[in-house]
Amino acid sequence: MAAPPTAEQIREVNTRYHDVAAAEYDAKWGIDFGDIGRSQVLGKVRKLLGRHPGPFQHSLEIGAGTGYFTLNLMQEGVIEKATCSDISPGMLETLAANAQRLNLDVTTAPADAEGLPFADESFDLVLGHAVLHHIPNLQTAFREFHRVLKPGGVFFFAGEPSRVGDRIAAYPKRSASKLSPVWRRVMRAQPADHSHHGNGNGCPDDHSLEAFVDVHAFTPEEIAEFARTARFADVRVRGEELLANWFGWANRTFEASATPESIPWAWRQYAYRGYLLLQQVDNRLLEPRFPARVFYNLMITGSKPA
Repeated sequence: MAAPPTAEQIREVNTRYHDVAAAEYDAKWGIDFGDIGRSQVLGKVRKLLGRHPGPFQHSLEIGAGTGYFTLNLMQEGVIEKATCSDISPGMLETLAANAQRLNLDVTTAPADAEGLPFADESFDLVLGHAVLHHIPNLQTAFREFHRVLKPGGVFFFAGEPSRVGDRIAAYPKRSASKLSPVWRRVMRAQPADHSHHGNGNGCPDDHSLEAFVDVHAFTPEEIAEFARTARFADVRVRGEELLANWFGWANRTFEASATPESIPWAWRQYAYRGYLLLQQVDNRLLEPRFPARVFYNLMITGSKPA
């Protein structure tokens, strides 16, 4: 049995994968900085921070990627001044280009969440999206979040996979994988060429490291305990996305089996708009009634006592 990867190996894989993924990341995941993107991000934040969150004078995003959360929240007036950190220089380059295109002034900083290069009590908000499950030592990271927050400051993280939701998501992925040849015939799409996903000696190249960058899935109790142990107060956890997740993962599996340019525009519109519709069903009907643990994503917030 192979030894589990070390923390340093996890950081290296995450940096390599996200560096090469940065240029196409927004297109791959449907990241939007227009009306839909702003509505999506604001809707997530409102679930735990209330109808009118902020405004926060100075925020720090952990694992900011291409800027999906921070840039959309700045456009909505939730954040006034922003610092965006990431372990991947490639992601920060794409984020800076997005910010310039949107005429937003953002500071970027390469940083490891377990050793943030910022002074104590520097920020009013620490946030992140789909980042905690990449961090090797979460207890150390949460202590860092607490250290850099001002007294009375708030943290907010969303898009973290739940243990139950992660297992449930495997079913649509497997089913779609088996049906992919049929789907390609119906769509008249060409099979994807995965021959470049290696370097000739049996090792994956940087593009194919996606399967190795996720190191955690959580129960609501586990993720809350990280925050409470770091001395955060008013810790709350909520689940989101069930039907939208099944639909989205099945469609992503279909699409990954084909060359992107051969996938019909009509299919892309169906997949995107169907996902948004099912998000609304989840939000209005399922999330208020089912326990957080059954949803695919968890979100968490808390505050540093004043």
